[in-house]
Amino acid sequence: DPMVVEACRAYLPENACRLDDRRVHLHYENALRFIRRCEAKYDLIIVDSDPFGPSEGLFTREFYGNCYNALKEDGIMVNQQGSPFYAEDAHAMQRSHKRIASTFQISRVYQAHIPTFAAGTGCLDLPAKNIIRDDLDAEAWNALNLRTRYYTTRLHKGAFYLPAFLEDMLKEVEE
Repeated sequence: DPMVVEACRAYLPENACRLDDRRVHLHYENALRFIRRCEAKYDLIIVDSDPFGPSEGLFTREFYGNCYNALKEDGIMVNQQGSPFYAEDAHAMQRSHKRIASTFQISRVYQAHIPTFAAGTGCLDLPAKNIIRDDLDAEAWNALNLRTRYYTTRLHKGAFYLPAFLEDMLKEVEE
């Protein structure tokens, strides 16, 4: 939709400048229908949505299966899971993680500080077909001298260390 692109250019110019990159392709359509037509096409699929309301279809076993098929053999997915601190969200997270873990060979949950979430923190599921690289080369990354306001290699490693209550919630649905 050209209006969406122009709105991005007007209100998010630092991000919208990447819309001109030849590798960027915007598909403004129903995600459920779109992903059904894709096979072994993507390295990465990111789902940033809520498991309630109009986007509930993006948290189904069918959708995860379609995403699995749309990923290349070494593809990964990132799925926003919400905050584990509220009962309704925690239940939705368990339901979603169970569906993901039964679809993908590998699924790891990590945490992130998300100020727009009421609890200030949220979880994301990182499913993969056959590999999630655990060999972060912190030395090589730090040698790039990229300064960010959020990311550090220590934070990267720490994001995958979950509190006991969260590990228990996930184990409960994985078994």
